[in-house]
Amino acid sequence: MSARPGDWRAEAAELRAMRPRHILFLCVANSARSQMAEGIARSLAPKEVTISSAGSSPSSVRPQAIRVLKEIGVDISDHRSKGLESIDAGSVDAVITLCAEEVCPTFLGKAHRVHWGLPDPASVAGTEEARLNAFRSVRDELLRRLKVLFGSD
Repeated sequence: MSARPGDWRAEAAELRAMRPRHILFLCVANSARSQMAEGIARSLAPKEVTISSAGSSPSSVRPQAIRVLKEIGVDISDHRSKGLESIDAGSVDAVITLCAEEVCPTFLGKAHRVHWGLPDPASVAGTEEARLNAFRSVRDELLRRLKVLFGSD
């Protein structure tokens, strides 16, 4: 039975039951949400699970993403933004798209797909603290969802 779209807890449980060997996180720039998801997932996933991220228009990893993950002990300082073409589509079992206000990349592989639309913290204007808080909010939501996915909740 498939989870209802938008019911992230059910989707996470369904993914956990599938026991995917390779999970791909997608967003447009592969600079914030998908990079944070990749870092957090790598810290929680069993070592035999491959975790990757990519974007349809890769740019560079946002320094705020690096900083807020460092606050929780996750180091993504060596991550680089990657395009979809860098991913072996045949090896991916599950794709989690993270776009909210823009058009998410399309993944053409046969993987199971779920959509966790989260706001892009890189689009927040204002003080550095306001921007960091936007990144922290997305980080905390990703951490909450990925703990459910990997059974650490």
